[in-house]
Amino acid sequence: MAVEQPASSEAFRQDLIDAGIVIRTDDLWKTYEMGAEQLHALRGVSITINKGEYVAIMGPSGSGKSTLMNLIGCLDTPTQGSYWLAGRLVSELDDDELAYIRNKEIGFVFQTFNLLPRATALHNVELPMIYNGTPSEERLGRAKEALSQVDLTSRMMHKPNELSGGQRQRVAIARALVNSPSILLADEPTGNLDSATGEEIMALFARLHEGGNTIILVTHEADIATHAHRVIRLRDGKVEHDERTR
Repeated sequence: MAVEQPASSEAFRQDLIDAGIVIRTDDLWKTYEMGAEQLHALRGVSITINKGEYVAIMGPSGSGKSTLMNLIGCLDTPTQGSYWLAGRLVSELDDDELAYIRNKEIGFVFQTFNLLPRATALHNVELPMIYNGTPSEERLGRAKEALSQVDLTSRMMHKPNELSGGQRQRVAIARALVNSPSILLADEPTGNLDSATGEEIMALFARLHEGGNTIILVTHEADIATHAHRVIRLRDGKVEHDERTR
């Protein structure tokens, strides 16, 4: 469903929510100053992603996919253009609101897992809730439930060095899920895994998508992208191709 931007931003916000749109970018640019030169990492990217979609963002090195991921994840700001996330115009949010939306609306899964080495799997999953002030008893229950979702209940008291690479990535996925975000944003989630373990992780993402999660997967690997239901391909900072695959 296309949503045209009306004069009132509040009306547009409501239109996006009503249409089930969780991400909308309009003419998004990101330019880096490199001395006297300008590097245009993104050149006018306009995309819409609906609640419940499973999207892969693909492209070779230098295509802009990592830059787009950072903007979608509110880890960076665009040079030009607008970005609406869960019905909110990101450029209008202050630092506290940005921190909240990163913690609540987006679950991050990174290639390098980003786990605390001396903390148990359970404590690693609790971390986002510690930051947002969730009471300890509720934290514990939700962390255990998230670990159950990724089939790691039996390993919750193990530290990362006692877990396999696939298990560590499952802990990272449980941590991303624990605040029930509107979007699960995964950056090369199988990049540090062997192919068999990578397939297990992709099967887990498929199960999470079937359960209603919106998943955005950033990858340069074509076989990983085939798991998604829509592929957005970037080249030289522009959308080269945007196609539903199933």
